[in-house]
Amino acid sequence: MTYRKTLTILILVAFGFTLSAFMPTEKQAEQEYRAENLKVLPKDITKDELDEVMDGFKVALGVKCGHCHAPRTDDPSKLDFASDAKIEKEIARKMMKMTAKINKKYFHRVDEKGIMANISCMTCHNGNTKPEILAIQK
Repeated sequence: MTYRKTLTILILVAFGFTLSAFMPTEKQAEQEYRAENLKVLPKDITKDELDEVMDGFKVALGVKCGHCHAPRTDDPSKLDFASDAKIEKEIARKMMKMTAKINKKYFHRVDEKGIMANISCMTCHNGNTKPEILAIQK
């Protein structure tokens, strides 16, 4: 190997190490997402788990994140996920507690196929912010 190739490789390796020092580690990235102000969801929920829950809400209610989360005061183009400024966020918390209570009381059994039926946001909302009320005919 020539001197020039060796020097180039060493410079590239050194550059790579330098860049890696400024990139967040997996643990730092995990801590950066840490949601503040969790009152119903577990405080140790992972980013992927939290994203899955929030994606479920979006689908079940047919909304985007801004439905429950208020804009940041310093940059209104971004959301303040910790803020309790929107009443929809508190309503979502109450609905989560209600759903958990119903599932615990009525849907705690597993059927013969090993499937546990339970209710979720989608059960009533079915893609709408307000569940459709069905008239019962007598």
